[in-house]
Amino acid sequence: MPKNSQPPSAKRPPRVKLAGTVLSIILLENGRQVRGKLHQLSVTGGLLHMEEPLHEGIQIELMFHLGATTLRTKARTLFPMWATQGCLQPFAFADLGDEERGKLAGDLKAMLPGSPECNPAVPVPTEA
Repeated sequence: MPKNSQPPSAKRPPRVKLAGTVLSIILLENGRQVRGKLHQLSVTGGLLHMEEPLHEGIQIELMFHLGATTLRTKARTLFPMWATQGCLQPFAFADLGDEERGKLAGDLKAMLPGSPECNPAVPVPTEA
C-alpha cells in the first residue's frame, strides 16, 4: 500500500475547477507539442482535458496563462482517466519555484467561490 505523501494533518491545497476554459501547450520530451485544456488546477498540479492520454510518469513542460500569471514549468504525468470525449490527464508540478507558486496561489485564490475578487458584490476591506 503506497504511503501518503502528506501527513494526515496537512491540509490539501484548494483546487479550482476551470472546466476547459484555459488552454495549455504540453511539450513532450521528443519535442512534440500537444494541446490541452485545464480542467482543474492547484499549486501542486491539476487535470488536463486532452484528446489522447499520455503515458504515466513522463516528464513534460507545461505552458499556460491564468489571470496575471504565465507559467512555463516542468511537470510529471500521472495515470490518465477516460472522459466522455478524450481523457483527463492528471499531472504534478515538478519544479515550480516559490515565486511562481505564490503568483499561481494568488490567482487561484481569486477564483475560489467566496473570495472578494470572485464576487464583486462583496466589499474589499481596506486598511485604516
